[in-house]
Amino acid sequence: MIILDSALQRRADEGNPIRIGIVGAGYIARGLTLQINEFHTGMRVCGISNRNIDAAGFAFKQAGVEKIVHANSGKQIDDAINKGVSCVTNNPDDICESELIEVIIEATGEIDFGAKVCLKAFECQKHVVLMNAELDATIGPILQVYAKKAGVVVTNADGDQPGVIMNLFRYVQSIGFKPVLAGNMKGLQDPYRTPETQRAFAETHKQKPHMVTSFADGSKISMEMAVVANATGFRVGKRGMYGHKCERVEQAVDVFDHKELLQGGIVDYVLGAQPGGGVFVIGHCDNPVQTPYMKYYKMGDGPFYVFYTPYHLPHIEGGLTAARAVLFEDAATKPLAGPVAEVFAVAKCEIEKGEKIDYIGGFKTYGVLDNSDTVQIEKLLPLGLANDCIVIRDIPKDAPLTLDDVTMPEGRLCDRLWEEQLKYFN
Repeated sequence: MIILDSALQRRADEGNPIRIGIVGAGYIARGLTLQINEFHTGMRVCGISNRNIDAAGFAFKQAGVEKIVHANSGKQIDDAINKGVSCVTNNPDDICESELIEVIIEATGEIDFGAKVCLKAFECQKHVVLMNAELDATIGPILQVYAKKAGVVVTNADGDQPGVIMNLFRYVQSIGFKPVLAGNMKGLQDPYRTPETQRAFAETHKQKPHMVTSFADGSKISMEMAVVANATGFRVGKRGMYGHKCERVEQAVDVFDHKELLQGGIVDYVLGAQPGGGVFVIGHCDNPVQTPYMKYYKMGDGPFYVFYTPYHLPHIEGGLTAARAVLFEDAATKPLAGPVAEVFAVAKCEIEKGEKIDYIGGFKTYGVLDNSDTVQIEKLLPLGLANDCIVIRDIPKDAPLTLDDVTMPEGRLCDRLWEEQLKYFN
């Protein structure tokens, strides 16, 4: 952070802020625009693309931006930037084709659409920050391949749990401890929640019901921990993760099997632990000289220690990831290679033959995390590809869906990239 804020101050002093384009104008994108334009030094949101132009304009106005024009090309965006004017467009290609915008933040939560934005951004030599764990968990490894070929960075974001976990993971490594568990913290886990049960909560917090349902039914945390597994090489201890209950996150050191942790590391979560909203990493150090120091620091008796961050602030920290990509070509979170863990679809209710599967956080399915080799051997249907698939046989409640259970929509880029990912990483 010390290096980053100094580098951003230099960009500000030079009158050359990092120029950012955002795709999407929802809850997080609006917060990002406010944070970057009002509170971050040395960076600026120059353009927002959204299917609903009015929503893009509202994001700028909420951030106090008054000079806004509707652009229809990358050149028009560049002309506006040179005049100090912000742009809205309903075509993300315009944002990507701008020569002055340096980095794209993809914040739609859409998988097929998000994949198209990424490939276009790579084609135009743009770094990409994903505030889209669903996309990253499903085809992040192959997107990383495309980004590397283009010579750009693609990364999940600081502020979202995967980014916060990986910042902490790298810190634990840097102080000489061996990470053996990368963990999330959860307050509620009920796979049968639906957009109807979550509607009131969503309205209170001005979010979409299916989005908050994905938080409650376990789909979102499964996606997030798939991203972390792919970034660390850590596997899943058991299908769906353990999700042990504990009152304080520090107790996580006692609820996981230590022998298992030393067999290569796992991703998991704790349920109901305080302080809520945070993440943790369990690090191992059995140096006998280090032990009394750690005990003096009130970190426990060792050799396993819990390091935690008690919060995650997606829209506040997300812009910093864009700065890391532009200034240092550093990814907050990226796959090491091929998929290590994947999220597959499970029936939330009885699904009858001929029915269409709805969106993530919907009424039909919830997501469960398992190791990629198991998912592929059993031909389980990735949750990220399940939307709009037609079920070709009756599926009982709580049954995993397989690729043989559905007919997939034709012509989707995400399906092609997922198949390419399987072949590329064998």
